[in-house]
Parts: sequence; structure tokens; C-alpha cells
Amino acid sequence: MRFLTLNCHAWHEENQLEKIKNLARVIKKNAYDVITLQEVSQSKDSEQMFKDIKKDNYVFLLVEELGKLGVYDYSFFWEYNHISSGKYEEGTAILTKHPVGKIETSFLSISEDYSNWKTRKSVKNIIEYKNKEIAIFCCHLGFWDDSEEPFKQQADRLLEQVKENELTFLMGDFNSDALKRNTGYDYLMSKGLYDTYNMAKEKDLGITVSGKIAGWEKNDEQKRIDLILTNTPVEVKYSRVIFNGENESIVSDHYGLEVEIEI
Repeated sequence: MRFLTLNCHAWHEENQLEKIKNLARVIKKNAYDVITLQEVSQSKDSEQMFKDIKKDNYVFLLVEELGKLGVYDYSFFWEYNHISSGKYEEGTAILTKHPVGKIETSFLSISEDYSNWKTRKSVKNIIEYKNKEIAIFCCHLGFWDDSEEPFKQQADRLLEQVKENELTFLMGDFNSDALKRNTGYDYLMSKGLYDTYNMAKEKDLGITVSGKIAGWEKNDEQKRIDLILTNTPVEVKYSRVIFNGENESIVSDHYGLEVEIEI
């Protein structure tokens, strides 16, 4: 089973449409079973297409590009989180080629005000794979040291939704560096989660952020903040950073993370 997670930094990228086309090409090539995307935006003033999806919704355009490549087996769900840069409706999305059962969304942040950029929500999809139900969370958490929206509270709200007897994967931008001790990553590990990176038979350095990016403007280090975690030990064939200029061209200010898991 192949997973991909990517913070796509939608509509803040140069050559955005070309980068969407490149992402679609790689999705076709690698045939991921599940894809989670963060910072998936659409313009507030864009034309309404259906439900809450507007004409320039990043994931909607991505699925259109996949269709142009002859790939029609992905369904998607997008959840609005907050306003970004005053003109975008930003959210998170899950794409999968497997049957989707229940979809749940909930606030992780204290704030439920969509005009507040710190407002965060989780998206949970139950998918069916080899006659098994698997829970997939798309995650985009706040920062460890944020006094208004503490990471610990958001993590606790997220973990309240994880069922002990349900195989679960938590995928996304956790905004907490796995290389820095006694912060958000260690807190998640202390709650009984497992990092697919640590279990992988083959892996690279795992770096998904290099230097300054949105939200990390003072950063001059390499960080591993985009993660694929699970509540159960699993066999991981590989964990690999992608869209980093070495393994496929850069499409965002974050690199992507792909893993292959035996289930």
C-alpha cells in the first residue's frame, strides 16, 4: 500500500499550474493508494462548482489533471479550515482509489473562527483495503510553542479520535521537527504512536523542509516535520522524500513524503 503526503502551499507557488500537472504525473506513475494534502486552497471569489468546491480549488484541478492523463479512479474530500492571506479558503484533502466509508471532521484548535488562520480541523476517512477497514487522518497541526493554540491540545484532540482496535495512519504536516527533542514529535511518540520512517527497511534522511518557508521564516535548518504515523507497528518497505529536486522536481515549499507498507 503506497501513501503520499504533501503540504502543497497552494496558490502561493510560482508556476502553480505546471506544478499541479507535475504532481498529477507522479501520482499516475506511482499509483498511490492514499494521498493527503495540506494547505489546499481556493479563491474566496472563485466560481462555485459543487458543494463547497470552487473552480480553482487546488485538489479539484489536480483531479482534473489526473483525468487528462487517463486516471479516473481517485475520489477526494476537501475540508475548509481557515482564510489564508485574506483571499484564499484553505483546507486539507484526502484522495484515495479505494472505497470510502465514513468521513469525519472535527476542530483541533480552540478557535472555530474561519477568519483566524490558526483554526485547524482534522479529516478522517475510513477506507476499505483487502477487506480491511483502515482509518486515514489528514493532519495539519499548529506550532509547539504557540500560546494561543498549543500543539499539545491539538494533538490530544486528534488522538481522542484514534481507536485502539482500528488500524490508523496519521499523515501530514505536524509543524514539529522530529529532529528536535522534547517538543511535539516526542509528545506524539509518548502517546503510543509509531513513525513509519523509523520502521522503514529503506529510507533517506527524511528531510521535508530546508531553510525558510511560510511559518518558519527564521529557519535556517533542515527539518523533518511532514510525517506518516500509525497506531500499530507495520512492515514498511521504504520511506522516501519526494519533490525535493532530487526525487522529482520541487512543487511546494515543503517536500513530499512517500511510504510503501505491507498490509
